[in-house]
Amino acid sequence: MPKTVSHGTQRLYVKKDITMSMVGSTYSDEKSILKDAFQRMVDLITLNHVIDGINPSSLVLTCVNIVVHTPDDELNFGADESYNLTVPTTGDPLYAQIEAQTVFGALHGLQTFSQLCYFGFTSRLIELNSAPWIITDAPRFPYRGLLIDTARHYLPVKIIKGVIDAMTYSKLNVLHWHIVDEQSFPIEVPSYPKLWNGSYSYSERYTMSDAIDIVRYAERRGVNVLAEIDVPGHARSWGIGYPSLWPSDICREPLDVSKNFTFEVIDGILSDFSKVFKFKFAHLGGDEVNTSCWTTTPHIEGWLNNNHMNVSDAYRDFVLRSQKIAISHGYDIINWEETFNNFGDKLDPKTVVHNWLGEDVAPKVVAAGLRCIVSNQDKWYLDHLDASWEGFYMNEPLKGINDTKQQQLVIGGEVCMWGEEIDASDIEQTIWPRAAAAAERLWTPTEKLANDTRFVTSRLARFRCLLNQRGVAAAPLAGYGRSSPTGPGPCVRQ
Repeated sequence: MPKTVSHGTQRLYVKKDITMSMVGSTYSDEKSILKDAFQRMVDLITLNHVIDGINPSSLVLTCVNIVVHTPDDELNFGADESYNLTVPTTGDPLYAQIEAQTVFGALHGLQTFSQLCYFGFTSRLIELNSAPWIITDAPRFPYRGLLIDTARHYLPVKIIKGVIDAMTYSKLNVLHWHIVDEQSFPIEVPSYPKLWNGSYSYSERYTMSDAIDIVRYAERRGVNVLAEIDVPGHARSWGIGYPSLWPSDICREPLDVSKNFTFEVIDGILSDFSKVFKFKFAHLGGDEVNTSCWTTTPHIEGWLNNNHMNVSDAYRDFVLRSQKIAISHGYDIINWEETFNNFGDKLDPKTVVHNWLGEDVAPKVVAAGLRCIVSNQDKWYLDHLDASWEGFYMNEPLKGINDTKQQQLVIGGEVCMWGEEIDASDIEQTIWPRAAAAAERLWTPTEKLANDTRFVTSRLARFRCLLNQRGVAAAPLAGYGRSSPTGPGPCVRQ
């Protein structure tokens, strides 16, 4: 929901060949980010209908003028995403205007404009009701994420791009790409070319050029891509190409903490990633580390004894050493919450703690002066099919945090689409519309959030239908995640 909205009662018509102008803008659009976004918007509002009506002589919007006040088009974390949208009912010519500090705010303005438009089956034109509109808008949190998992099931590049497109419709702005895990290592790493021997098959892989393409595709739509390599656990697939990364042939994870080669590989991966993934953060995982292999493998046990370490010390040392490597490549670090729970006072001050186990962790993280992302699994894990959209909407990232300075350390939240039981065939209906419920909470000012989800149902149902019309296989609201329609009926009542 926008910060402020006012509207009238007038119906306008959108000219079939509506144009874009940039009068008053200091942004040059040399990369055609706005030009391409405007064309996508025009394509979206037609909903693939044939626009064959005759434009009336008045009340026809002929243009959208976009005013961007800064020339920069680098998608940096914390970029100003605010915008103002006005759609008047008077003027000759009659035009809408979007005003924003950055091109990325303007992209959100175009998205909002597109959702005011619909196809008129009587006029056979694109119509815009309830004008004049005056909308002032800005996000509540700078980090509004969605995780996808390409290690448990491979997702084709086209599917990933489709997820990114759908994210923009609900103004999510970070694609957290959990690229590799114990089951598969599908991405090319030029520094260590045998790593992707751990992919499921020869065809289920991403080249570095694929990764660059995905990142550029996302950035041109205002979405950052966060790359994750999860260490030291969840890494069995690494050893398919480099078996010396395993503690032993019979005990294959976590990664071998005793060998410098392990950290040389991590350094190589992050060095290669730094040329592709330009987002401020890198995610280094650090969760669910079972250290039993370290104590049952003689050479590692000897290394632990020689260094006067137990496995808890070694786990901490591994995480901190990996953090230093990431920092050397220009990244701030994100780690799953187990690192904080076990040795929070030793984490680098640049660490962002990613909360997933429970809602009581975020207050402890920010009280310790560290930043936090909220993804508590009972509410914001999309693979939990019994988690309802109502729970997604009501999950509050700032719960239990009353100090305003500590609240600012919660940079946002993220819904997680873990891939054990999804692939290209069902990812969309598992993500949507529940992710959109969380997206509204992450964007909307606190005072405009509903305290009762009954006031959200109609709006979310219509958004789900809009997703369907735009080609996104969003599931019905009724029932749990990935449910099917219960019987015949209109879209908004499913």
